[in-house]
Amino acid sequence: MSRALGKCPVALMVNPALCITVTPLSLSTPTCVQVFTEGITNCLTGCYVGSLQEACVLVRVYGRNTELYVDRQREVEMFQLLHAHHCGPLIYCSFHNGICYEFVRGEVLDDRLLRQPSIFRLIAAEMGRIHSIKPPAPGPAEAVLWARMAKLLTLVGNNVQDGPDTHSPQNVPGLPSHKVLSDEMEMLKKHLSDTLSPVVLSHNDLLTKNIVYNLPEGTVKFIDYEYADYNYQAFDIGNHFNEFAGVSDMDFSRYPSRGLQREWLRAYLESYRRASGRPSPPTETEVTALYIQVCKFSLASNFFWGLWAMLQSHFSSIDFDFKRYATDRLHFYFQKKAAYFKLTEV
Repeated sequence: MSRALGKCPVALMVNPALCITVTPLSLSTPTCVQVFTEGITNCLTGCYVGSLQEACVLVRVYGRNTELYVDRQREVEMFQLLHAHHCGPLIYCSFHNGICYEFVRGEVLDDRLLRQPSIFRLIAAEMGRIHSIKPPAPGPAEAVLWARMAKLLTLVGNNVQDGPDTHSPQNVPGLPSHKVLSDEMEMLKKHLSDTLSPVVLSHNDLLTKNIVYNLPEGTVKFIDYEYADYNYQAFDIGNHFNEFAGVSDMDFSRYPSRGLQREWLRAYLESYRRASGRPSPPTETEVTALYIQVCKFSLASNFFWGLWAMLQSHFSSIDFDFKRYATDRLHFYFQKKAAYFKLTEV
């Protein structure tokens, strides 16, 4: 991909359903390659002419064994669906261990910017717009959360050394056993099934490095749809709130305050209702109800990514402390579980 494409039109490989014709470049056109290092799962390379922000194609090579828990065909479908609604980039092709797609202009967001009202209102509005996209097939969509969580739990049980059968949120010498994790998942599923959060088209992995901010245009766009699918509305929002803590230097003292969350949720509901054809402003009661749902589903987010990181600690060849990451996510889950489960709308 670092070489010029030549004088003849070239069809990118390999999936015939996704191949498109690429405009040929002159042999004299200088072509550059940039390797992006923010990700902790896949390898991402940008191939461009001129400047990165002008004409760039991204090539993502999937991480080791990620096909065990990521549905790559579904990822392609999500690319196509979001692009059709002007919410995502064009996918050019897929191949056996990766994809090639359009570069989204802008800069990936810095963790510190998540708290700026001008930024978080853009993020909330964009999420509201995406959440309003209806399923292509008739009828209600089913949330993917529990099936995905069960798959991760099975893979953890088959591949990761078992931990102790007890877990103390005050002292975490290691990761909990498969039995403890199984019991927790069943408890989560039972409790959250009573939380009437609608199923919407969700990103499901909205950390800062998956948000591109275009300062001149005053817009944000979400990228990377490995986990995108229809899921609980409150999970997608709660998952994003958890990401305020960061990734490589995770610190849950940065978790958004109740006041910031309510501002964020108000901006989200305004966008979601408007995109759904209900432009009336949300009431404070509606904001409170969503706040409570988000708190509870943020538990499921921490639990899910704790399982994910346990599995990555076994499979991944990337230099990242996945075991520590899993411990931090599960520690915060156990720390907040009792308080969040007690929340009521009264």
